[in-house]
Amino acid sequence: MKKIIFIIFPVVALSFAAWYYFYAPERALRSKGDVFAETAVAVLGPASAPLTDRLQIITIEDGHTFGALMAETGIPYALANSLYETAQPHYDLAKIRSGRMIELTFDKDHGDLKNFAYKIDTENELCISRELTAEDPGQNGPVSETGAGNGGNGSQTDFAPTPWTGWTARVEPIPYAVVTKTAAGRIETSMYQAALDNNIDIRAIIELADAFQWTIDFAMDPRRGDTFKMVYEKRYLNGEYAMPGRIFAGEYINDGTKHEVYYFRESDDNTGFFDAAGNSVQKMFLKAPVAFKYISSGFTTGLRYIQAFNISTGHRAIDYAAAAGTPIRAVGDGTVIFAGRNGAYGYMTSVRHNGTYTTNYAHQSKIAVKVGQKVKQGQVIGYVGSTGLSTGPHLHYEMVKNGVKVNPLREVLPPGEPIKEENKERFFEAIKPFKDMLNLD
Repeated sequence: MKKIIFIIFPVVALSFAAWYYFYAPERALRSKGDVFAETAVAVLGPASAPLTDRLQIITIEDGHTFGALMAETGIPYALANSLYETAQPHYDLAKIRSGRMIELTFDKDHGDLKNFAYKIDTENELCISRELTAEDPGQNGPVSETGAGNGGNGSQTDFAPTPWTGWTARVEPIPYAVVTKTAAGRIETSMYQAALDNNIDIRAIIELADAFQWTIDFAMDPRRGDTFKMVYEKRYLNGEYAMPGRIFAGEYINDGTKHEVYYFRESDDNTGFFDAAGNSVQKMFLKAPVAFKYISSGFTTGLRYIQAFNISTGHRAIDYAAAAGTPIRAVGDGTVIFAGRNGAYGYMTSVRHNGTYTTNYAHQSKIAVKVGQKVKQGQVIGYVGSTGLSTGPHLHYEMVKNGVKVNPLREVLPPGEPIKEENKERFFEAIKPFKDMLNLD
């Protein structure tokens, strides 16, 4: 009896609904199309949510190649080759790097790959997209059941032919959402630890240290009680924090002496960091041949030390204790005049910067340049080691001025090009908001 009731009830309900829509006087003017649509909604409920394109994210690991990754993802060889060839004028996909990601977007209707994206670096990404066929301009998938997809001619087909044809590639800026923030800290053990204690992205601290790299040697100069402040970008992608961006302003008080830097673009030829008076802080030499990120463990850990200029032993140099393999950078532009083994110095590189200055880098594990080679400031010229007469891995760094070894920490060097007088007012206006954010006088 229950089965009969369950069968009869839906039939009666549907019959009543049909009578109501087709014969009730107040519905007499409705078209049959409208009746069908409303009845379907009444019986079946709201329409399902529309389909969306499928996004697949692939993390590149050590040893991965572009071809192997595409094969693992199920991309046919011919299609992978088309992507590679299309990208070639803009970027060589054979150079994809571990730790980065490839984003593949598949069309919701056909399941075809329609977009490929790879972040080349922190600023730019390679985008490869399908082109639409000439016969289907402006459409992006199958026609609808009412024919809206092919001009609304009323035909009812389940799917139109795949509308895709070839590929186009371009390199575009990564579309970050950028927020300007301030951060500050006090150094008790290291600048690195101060960043952690204040929930500051360590990458932002490295950028701040790079802004001061002509002024402060972060292996030798920091003291307990030093403080820092900065105004910088926080970058977001798809609603999530991605990375820090540009440093706009920074303050570092080192042993009671205040240093300030402000980023400013005066012209294509003079862009970078300046002090509050408009003088460039970017000098002829970096303060240290080892970057902050490799010596950031602090002054209390014993991982860096100075061999003071002991005239009696002839040791007029600075020794930077660092792990073997740590990159060594040229402190200034110049020409390599020696690169090889040199007795007690072990593997050594000498760079002549001009008629006055030469710098020497000794005890290297590996040399990365050749005699006669031109090098730029900050370029890696070798790696920390313990060759020659050395008690452990470290860099022995010397500065020679007019043939005499001098203390590079005390050498006063001229700054780069200052802001021109006619641009000073523009500079002061540009940095004023950042000074306010830092609460500087």
